[in-house]
Amino acid sequence: MNVLELRKLFPILHQEINGHPLVYLDNAATSQKPESVISAVKAYYENNNANVHRGVHTLGSRATDAYEGAREKVARFLNASEANEIVFTRGTTTALNLVASSYARSVCGEGDEIVLTPMEHHSNLIPWQQVAKATGAILKYIPLQADGTIAMADVERTITDRTKIVSVMQVSNVLGVINPVKQIAAVAHRHGAVMVVDGAQSAPHMKVDVRDLDCDFFAFSGHKMCGPTGIGALYARKSLLERMEPIEFGGEMIDHVDLYESTWKEAPWKFEGGTPIIAGAAGLAAAIDFLTEVGLDEIDRHESKLAAYAYDRLSEMEGITIYGPREGRVGLVTFNLADVHPHDVATVLDTEGIAVRAGHHCCQPLMRQLEVSATARASFYLYNTEDEVERLVSALQRTKEFFGHAIG
Repeated sequence: MNVLELRKLFPILHQEINGHPLVYLDNAATSQKPESVISAVKAYYENNNANVHRGVHTLGSRATDAYEGAREKVARFLNASEANEIVFTRGTTTALNLVASSYARSVCGEGDEIVLTPMEHHSNLIPWQQVAKATGAILKYIPLQADGTIAMADVERTITDRTKIVSVMQVSNVLGVINPVKQIAAVAHRHGAVMVVDGAQSAPHMKVDVRDLDCDFFAFSGHKMCGPTGIGALYARKSLLERMEPIEFGGEMIDHVDLYESTWKEAPWKFEGGTPIIAGAAGLAAAIDFLTEVGLDEIDRHESKLAAYAYDRLSEMEGITIYGPREGRVGLVTFNLADVHPHDVATVLDTEGIAVRAGHHCCQPLMRQLEVSATARASFYLYNTEDEVERLVSALQRTKEFFGHAIG
């Protein structure tokens, strides 16, 4: 994988911020877009813009082909059994809310259990809190080890015959750990529970095979994997989708409408009320083509190497605390600089053209467990380099010296 050649395909990277070449290290929040994705969205609006499914004219047929072709591409990307197991959503958050509102509320009752981990993003926590409040179900949490990993012995102890839902992120957006979701799914199924996977941080960076993981639901967002914002998908076993009721009602999702009763299309279309995200689907399809051509294994190797390099270089600095294990992590490093608030760190780095994320990363319970209010996070993708890591390290050293003098 020639990273320098790949960088040429991303227009946004070739600019200066505050007089410095941009170093974009906020990829866990959103990734940048290659020319092919930008062109795919532009081409849809310039050549094929029409609504889908109903129009018999040429533009309508083209738009429908593009939209449903994108669904087939997502199914192949995840190795789903068929395209009808893919529901297009606005992203991971919407997909998880669909599972919580449509599936979980229909199967959970008083005293049933929903199992999560303390590292979950708010998108994979708050929907389950609402299910528990509505149904009387109980939230349970698989405890974390000191380094932020999950021990299967704790999984075995936490999941019981009362468990109906197990929902876990495959990759932590703070700790960088890769959770053993395949093994967790096996335990969940042994107890009759379904396995939900938040794939927001895994789908962009590694090969995902939903059949190998044996998960029942898998959610991801397009904008974190070189695609447009506002588009994502939910994979769900067809048997579960057929049982679930839609949660949005209106055009596109109906079969027959009378004055007092209506019937729905079959899955997945019954969950896609209103005009769908057609241009976004075209962009997502282009992003999948791009990532597939580069190679997910190549991307995974590059990011793992970069994360290990960044971890080691930051570890050499005095006053830096790094969260999560060195081994078995994806391409991100979350850290704090002693006596300097993460927001101040991010602000100073921005003056040197370096974009990192600072805050609680939508993981406030995890922040409390780490005994911090916020952290800084540098997250890498296929277009980042070791030279950019060195710029980060040098800028952090200057930040440390600046605040050291200011405090002194």
